Amino acid sequence: MADKFKLALYWAASCGGCEIAVLDTEEKILDIDANFDIVFWPVAVDFKVKDVEALPDKSITVCLFNGGIRNSENEEMAKLLRKKSVVMVAFGSCAQEGCIPGLANLYSRESIFDYVYHQSPSVDNPDGVTPHPESRVNGYTMTLPVFYERLRPLHHVVDVDYTIPGCPPQSDQVGAVITTLIDILANGKELPPKGTVLGAGEKTCCEECLREREEKKISRFYRPHEIIADPDKCLLDQGVFCMGPATRSGCGGKCVNAGIPCRGCYGPPPNADDPGARIIAAISSVLDAETEEDVNRILDTLADPVGTIYRFGLADSIIPVSLDFNHKGDE
Repeated sequence: MADKFKLALYWAASCGGCEIAVLDTEEKILDIDANFDIVFWPVAVDFKVKDVEALPDKSITVCLFNGGIRNSENEEMAKLLRKKSVVMVAFGSCAQEGCIPGLANLYSRESIFDYVYHQSPSVDNPDGVTPHPESRVNGYTMTLPVFYERLRPLHHVVDVDYTIPGCPPQSDQVGAVITTLIDILANGKELPPKGTVLGAGEKTCCEECLREREEKKISRFYRPHEIIADPDKCLLDQGVFCMGPATRSGCGGKCVNAGIPCRGCYGPPPNADDPGARIIAAISSVLDAETEEDVNRILDTLADPVGTIYRFGLADSIIPVSLDFNHKGDE
């Protein structure tokens, strides 16, 4: 056990799918067990924060950190695990770019709490109680993490060495990364350059798509249930909004090859920091429009433009602050 490498896994602001992706590596989990001593994995093993605090700095070989930074506890754990780890990996889309939880950045903290605790049809809160970071109950002080105004990707808070993209990362890619990592560590090989995106390709999702692209002009957009798409033709050519041209390869094109448009979970391709800006540039050249009115008419058929274009990357996009259209947000 003393000769094993040390592995930590942590779940911040995310759904937990990345935890399942590790288990989905199937027999590779035996390689993890054979080569790593898991020293922190709260969702699976009964470790405490004090156990991590007691570890020497840089004693954790690799930390797979999934989830964005939504509250003070997320940030504290990110900083603690960064201090204790040699290699910090942003594991999955939430850690990489905010993912679905990052869409909450469209609203202010105040408006989120107001809806969740006072207006939601599912809420049962007759006294209108709103959580506070510190409360006194029967003479005891009870604390909760501070809920931040905005969610931030992991690299906005701590230094990140590598990224493994995906929502969640594909299990075959996770397995391949684990195999490579074990080989590097066991044989003293050099690690990839810092900043490398692991478990992904160097092109776009379109390169993995089996459909034929003709770059036809688009006169309107369809949601997948509104059209029976030709299984051999590019979905975007048929008016189904697809993020393939603005998404990194590596997933195997599983969604598009099954008839579902790419939503962008593998993040931006190389040399395109903002996938939203990239897809806007891509579709602007294929709109069947000659006037501003034509453009507006076509875009009106795109349901939830921000949630579609920035479904995964809003928190790490070139849009810098809250875009709350109904409540006062950040200045």
